[in-house]
Parts: sequence; C-alpha cells; structure tokens
Amino acid sequence: MSENSITLVGNLTRDPELRFTTGGRGVASFGIAVGRRYQVNGEWQEQTSYFNITAWGQLGENAAATFTKGTRVIVTGRLEQREFTTREGDKRTAIEVVADEIGPSLRWATAQVERQSSKGGDSAAPRETSSNNSPDPYVGGEEEPF
Repeated sequence: MSENSITLVGNLTRDPELRFTTGGRGVASFGIAVGRRYQVNGEWQEQTSYFNITAWGQLGENAAATFTKGTRVIVTGRLEQREFTTREGDKRTAIEVVADEIGPSLRWATAQVERQSSKGGDSAAPRETSSNNSPDPYVGGEEEPF
C-alpha cells in the first residue's frame, strides 16, 4: 500500500473561503505560500511555491473561523489531482492539498486553543461517548487530542 502525504509550513495567501455542500457539509479553500532560502556560490536565493488547500467538514469551518491572510500555518494532508474543462473547452489539471490537520505555527506567534463541541455530522470530529465499541479513534482506548 502506498502512502501519499505532505506537510507544508507557510503563510496564507488569502482568507479562507467557506462554502457548504447541498448536504450542509462545510468546505474551506485557501492558498499558502511556502518559502525556501538556500545559498548558491555564497549568495542567498529565495524560491516560493504556492499551494491550494481544501479542508472539509469541521476542520474547514474551524480554519475559516480562525485564520486570515498572512497567518503562518502547518498543514498536513494528501495531494490530489483533478481534471476539469474550462469554459473555452480546454482540459486542465489541478493539484491541491486536501488537509487532514491544520494548525498555527508557533515559531513566531502564540495561539489560544478553544475546544469546539461536535455538531454530529462530521465523522472526523471527536465525539464524546461512553461506549468502547465506537470506531472513532478518539473514543475508547486512545486519549482525546486535548
């Protein structure tokens, strides 16, 4: 089985845009810029890469409520490729990161964490229950994230 995972640290290039599917599930989209500095013959060079990020469900709603353009974040997720056709009929390919986790970078900032109660519709969100038979990894034998 192959693994497709990526971790990026960068700054938001735009405020997250939160939309909802017809079924009511939230999805946030935003971009991040990831900079890299390196030396060539003793001179510093800079290179910036830009990535589109998609965050679904409660993760996306929390990201949209928390982050603004310029915020430094850490994103882990997976690369996904999708194909689409433009209005002119040209075929295009887009590669984006579908986020599994997003958090603020604490290298040059502080953050206050506030636990959100589960709304029930997002299977990725931790749920509080007394049953040990739940498939939720946060319930039963493992600790809650905080």
